[in-house]
Amino acid sequence: MLPDHQEQALNDTAIRARATLAGAFRLYQPDGREILISSRRARALLAILCLSGGEPVERDTIRKLLWPGRYPAQGQASLRQCLLNLGRLLAPLGPDILVITRSSLALRTEAITVDLQEVTAPDRPILAELDLGEPFFQWVAARRLELARGSQPSEVTPIVPLETKPPANRRGVAILPFSTGSAAGDNEYFADGMVDELITALNGVPGLQVAGRTSSFHYRSSALAPGQIAAQLGVSHLVEGSVQRQGEQVRIHVHLIDGATGFELWGNRFDGVLDNIFDLQEAVARGVTEALSGALGMALQPPVVGNLTHSKEAYDLYLQGRALNARLFGDGVLTRAAELIEQAVTLDPGFAEAWVLLGDVHQRMGIYLAGTDQTEASAKMADCVRKAMAIKPNLGQAYGLLALHEFTRNNIVGSLDLAFEAIEVEPNNPAVAVRIGGLLLFCGLTQQGMQFLDRAIDQDPVDGRHYMVRSAGQLNLGDVDAAIADAQRCVDLGFPSVWLGVALTAAGEHERAVEAYQQTRYAIANSIPPPRGTGPMPPAMIDAYWDVAARGVCSGKPEEREAYCRTLDFLHLSMLDKEHQAITLPAVFMGYADMLFKTIGTRITLQNLACLMSIWTEIEPMCRIWQHPEFIPFAQRIGMAEAWDKYGWPDLLPRPTNRL
Repeated sequence: MLPDHQEQALNDTAIRARATLAGAFRLYQPDGREILISSRRARALLAILCLSGGEPVERDTIRKLLWPGRYPAQGQASLRQCLLNLGRLLAPLGPDILVITRSSLALRTEAITVDLQEVTAPDRPILAELDLGEPFFQWVAARRLELARGSQPSEVTPIVPLETKPPANRRGVAILPFSTGSAAGDNEYFADGMVDELITALNGVPGLQVAGRTSSFHYRSSALAPGQIAAQLGVSHLVEGSVQRQGEQVRIHVHLIDGATGFELWGNRFDGVLDNIFDLQEAVARGVTEALSGALGMALQPPVVGNLTHSKEAYDLYLQGRALNARLFGDGVLTRAAELIEQAVTLDPGFAEAWVLLGDVHQRMGIYLAGTDQTEASAKMADCVRKAMAIKPNLGQAYGLLALHEFTRNNIVGSLDLAFEAIEVEPNNPAVAVRIGGLLLFCGLTQQGMQFLDRAIDQDPVDGRHYMVRSAGQLNLGDVDAAIADAQRCVDLGFPSVWLGVALTAAGEHERAVEAYQQTRYAIANSIPPPRGTGPMPPAMIDAYWDVAARGVCSGKPEEREAYCRTLDFLHLSMLDKEHQAITLPAVFMGYADMLFKTIGTRITLQNLACLMSIWTEIEPMCRIWQHPEFIPFAQRIGMAEAWDKYGWPDLLPRPTNRL
């Protein structure tokens, strides 16, 4: 409860709350009861606004103070989510407590009183519990000094970190790809496997943040200094190493690097043989964890590496298949990966991780290989992961893949149930986090989904696919600038993203949008089967088709949109796969609701379901999908409305007064 004199101040009808900064940050209701704010950054955000005395603070300044070291788009997304959560907590106090614009935030001082006089006392600690790193501490100290001098908030110059400076309070590690010492690269898949298992083992250590595989492997043979890599990954330490393999003998050298200085803190050599490869991996993981314990000044639980298989031949095939699956693009890559992993599970049918990997390969074949039978690919995927779950029920990726299969069967409630089980089993797996985030976006639950997408990017900040999904979410939230930033990041990381063209279109940059959309043509064209009775399209025809497509989606001209809609009508009549994403995705981008209803409404596949994440926006013409009078019956037919009953109704939709 508040002291009597402070409680009296709250009796003023214009004042809805009181914040105290002296000591720890606290917020009280008019009756003196404390409003509990569990999020440290939400408390820090309110504290910044309180110290600013009603003057606006730039969003970019807050982003740098509270989320240092993150990419700007990541930080802005985290700030938006923080504001949403804070808005719910402050809602009982009435509207307009915060003044929020696209560029700045401010506190309405006539609604909340702040103990600024006590803040200026030099012997009084303030915001004692908010240890958010040196930039935040310096900003608070500078603001406190300005208040003591009687200066206006506008005179304060915030002290913010350089974007490349690794945050001092970020306790995490990235395992960089190990070298092999072989110019031919013939043992690279084996070295990559050692790194994969080390990442998995360290991910199981409570209190330790480990960068995801895609982000770590992005820096293979990188010319960047260790400090730059650590800053970009948002970690404090790096692990480098090498693997030498001669016959049955394996030697692994490992080094722990300080991300801030680039100095080696620890190094060791581990020797073993293929027959005890998992014991060798556990010895390496325990050695790294022990070294990290000393470097971080915290006790870390020793990791455990389980025996994945009793067959070293099966394990070698598994590593080869995993390396090919990670490449994703390339002639015959996925087919060869499936062959290798099938050999592995034939040698050891109890190899659960290999079954999950084989399921993932079937999923990717369904999405990326033209002519693949979608129903068969999904069924094979489901069969593989069910076998894995029967052997090991704690593999989150298996639950996530099975969730996709259930979605294609219109069991969307069951799909989300499985996705939430996946995140419970493997909360530190970015692939699991992005899966549940995507599924929630498909259902229009954007705010829920973005929390998981932010987590996935926080765990694996250099995986372009994560940015692609989050870009769609940014558009759903109406943040076009953030959508462009995420889509551009996706492209920069080597992934095609039609969402960049769509986001630029939403910003009114039609020429740039058309160019960006066209640039995806060769990457995506190989996954589009030609119309019935024709062969693969020659380059000139691909260029002509994508010119029509890009202009139809991105030019903003009604006649070009109409021309591409008629092209989709032709494709729907002539293609064997009438629900292909080459039809469904542009149908969403152009707001062609009738086409979406007769494609997705007929069959959801592994390939086309991603188009659903882009219908939940108020941006024209995509908003025409959910605004269509037949949308609710469509959602009921495919099982989505049932999911809303359990997991929440989309923000954009009013609840219907009638049901089918």
